Amino acid sequence: MSIPLSILDLAAVASGRTPAEAVRDTIDLARRAEQFGYQRFWVAEHHFASGVASAAPAVLSALIAGATSSIRVGSGAVLLGYYTPVSVAEQFGTIALAHPGRVDLGLGRSGLVRARDWAGKFNAANAPAAPARLVDGLLIPGKAKANLGDPEVRRRLEAGQRLLGAREEDVDYSEQVRQILAFLTAGYTAEDGTRFHAPAAEGTDTQVWVLGSSAGPSAQAAAELGLPFTANYHVSPSSVLEAVEAYRAAFVPSVAFPRPHVMVSADVVVAEDSATARELAAPYAQWVLSIRAGDGAIPFPTPAEAAAFEWTEELRGLVDDRVQTQFVGTADEVADKLRTLQRVTGADELMVTTLTHQHADRVRSFELLAKEWIS
Repeated sequence: MSIPLSILDLAAVASGRTPAEAVRDTIDLARRAEQFGYQRFWVAEHHFASGVASAAPAVLSALIAGATSSIRVGSGAVLLGYYTPVSVAEQFGTIALAHPGRVDLGLGRSGLVRARDWAGKFNAANAPAAPARLVDGLLIPGKAKANLGDPEVRRRLEAGQRLLGAREEDVDYSEQVRQILAFLTAGYTAEDGTRFHAPAAEGTDTQVWVLGSSAGPSAQAAAELGLPFTANYHVSPSSVLEAVEAYRAAFVPSVAFPRPHVMVSADVVVAEDSATARELAAPYAQWVLSIRAGDGAIPFPTPAEAAAFEWTEELRGLVDDRVQTQFVGTADEVADKLRTLQRVTGADELMVTTLTHQHADRVRSFELLAKEWIS
């Protein structure tokens, strides 16, 4: 029996289209996903990216919840460095008050990247990578390189972080998540003993998840607090196994989750035949490049625009890990690759994300996969 399958969506803005159209398409896709039988429909959080309209996950989740009736909705993920824990709890608690039993709060880390941190991050990103390897049929690529050494890229990213209100001080991520859990349950007690209650959040059945790309603070926080964990094969395929292993090794049972519970994400494109799927997926490399080069995600190109793009060996090196781990093909071909991902990671659930230029192709991709996986 197949494990649950869910969708992560970015409300991607296609080349030649508008953010308003992207948001409408995402809401339409959520309705279709519910009909197709998907378990969850999550939206991402990205800022200052011309190709992504999903910047306010609480607002978009509320819109989607109101347009659907049964599918679970939520964030993948709220970037906690831009908010206070109580504001996040109140936002998603409010959605859960209106839509009980359906709201997920996926949490991610972010914070102001200070100038003194960039040298270490640049060296880590551009250090010699371990060679790609196959683990029981699953490709684990070497770590990707990124354009973190460009002073202009650093300046722009730092300025954006300041506009978003990212905190400069070091923050205990586990403590932030604990505060959210407290506000969602019995209230939060401050250091001086003062008790705070958030009626919009307290007592709601919001389900909290932690998302992570490595064996670092996110995996550790999820494990320490007995929360479910989503590992991002679609973002950081090189470190997915170490992230899952670290989470399971440190897991502390909770009432809701007596055992570790893992969801793993993957990028997929499905079509009636393999050639069509490859054509629809062709712009993905150029889109990933725009992110890795520090420019932010560009509007998703057409296949013709992608075909006209001139690649160099150096540019290919920036995106190979993502392109090689995107699952592209017919429904049975992609489902087979997803089963391999599930087997190797031991995932309890899988989440897929799909980018195509035409909305109809994206809907059809999810429909074909659902018929193969869920039916």
